[in-house]
Amino acid sequence: MSTTFLPCGDYHENYKQDHAWWQTKFIKLKMILLFAVLFVGIPLCADSYWLSVCNLVGYTVLGALGVQLLIGFCGQLTLGHAAFIAVGAYTSTLLVLEFPWPKFLLDLGLAYPVSIIVAAIAAGMWSVLFGLPSAKVKGFYLILTTMAAQFITVDFVITQYVSQIGGRGQAFSLPPGTIKVGPWIIDSNLKVYLMMLALVILCVAIITNLLRSRVGRAWIAIRDNDISAEVMGINVVKYKLFAFFVAGFIGGIAGAFWISNLAAISPEHFPWFWSLWLVGVILIGGAGSIHGAIFGSVFMVVVMELLQLAVIPLADTYPKLLMDFLFIKEAAFGLAICIFLIFEPNGLAYRWWQVKNYFNLWPFSY
Repeated sequence: MSTTFLPCGDYHENYKQDHAWWQTKFIKLKMILLFAVLFVGIPLCADSYWLSVCNLVGYTVLGALGVQLLIGFCGQLTLGHAAFIAVGAYTSTLLVLEFPWPKFLLDLGLAYPVSIIVAAIAAGMWSVLFGLPSAKVKGFYLILTTMAAQFITVDFVITQYVSQIGGRGQAFSLPPGTIKVGPWIIDSNLKVYLMMLALVILCVAIITNLLRSRVGRAWIAIRDNDISAEVMGINVVKYKLFAFFVAGFIGGIAGAFWISNLAAISPEHFPWFWSLWLVGVILIGGAGSIHGAIFGSVFMVVVMELLQLAVIPLADTYPKLLMDFLFIKEAAFGLAICIFLIFEPNGLAYRWWQVKNYFNLWPFSY
C-alpha cells in the first residue's frame, strides 16, 4: 500500500518504512519547506538583530537537548547542566587560544572544529563524574548532586583556577578571526547562524537515532520504572552514566558553539540560573520530546525578546523598567512555567501532536 496518507488507514509493509525519518511524501514536502525557510528564507529576510535572536534560540536548543535527554527520556533530574556547557566552552577556548597546534592544522582552519569535538568529550566525561551518584540516589538527592556540579565547576574550578590561566584575570578575550572553520572566519551573525543550524541538526540526529535504538529503549524503561528495567536485564547504572555522558557531550557542543558568539568569555556567562532556565524550557516545550526542546527554546527566547522590545519604548517614562529588566525577565519566566503547568502540563509538543493528529485524521478528527 502507499504510505502517502498515513495514519488514515495505510500501513507500513516493511521495517525500513516503519523506521524511515520522513515516512510520507507530505512529510518530505514539509521538511523541504522547513529547510528552505531555515537556510534561505531567514538568512535573506532577517536582519542582524533577529539573526542574533535565532543564534540564541539555537544555543538554548543545544543546551535543552541534554536536559531533555536526562529528565525527559532517562528520568534523571538535573539542575546543574550549565556546568557542562561551561566545561565545553572553556575547553574549546583554551584549545583555540593556548594549545600549540601544528601549523598545517591552523592553515586548514581545523583548530576550532577539533576543539569542539574535544570539548564535547571533556564535558561528557565531567558529566559522568557527577552522574556517578545516580547509581545510588535519585529524585531530590540527585538534584542536589547536580547542583553541586554547578557550584564546584563554575564557581570554584573555573572562576578560581581556569580563568587565571595566562594571567588574564576573569575573562578570555576572543579577538576577531579567532573562530575559524576551514577557510571561513566566523565573524558575523549570519555565519554563526549557519554553523548553529549545522550543529543543531547534527545533535538532533544523534539523540533521535539513539532514542530509536536499544539504548533509547533502555533509557525510557529506566525512566518509567528503574526496578522493572533492572529485572528485565538492563544494566541500569551503565545506561544512566551513558545518558549523563551524552547529555554532557551535547552540552559541550553548546558551550563550544557559544564562544563563536562572544567577544570574551567569563564565568558570568554560565550562572546557575541558566541550568534552571533550561529545565523550564523543557517543561514549557514538553518533557520526553525532541520537539519539546525546540518549541520550548523558541517560545522562551522569542517571548523574552518581545517583552524587552515592549519595555524599551517605556524606558523614557519609566527608566527603572529597563534597569530592572532582568528581574522582569525572571518573573515572566516563573509566570510562564506556572501557566503551562496549570493549563498545558504536557507542553507545546503535546499541543503540536494534537494539531497534527487533527489534520492527519480528518475528516474523522474527533
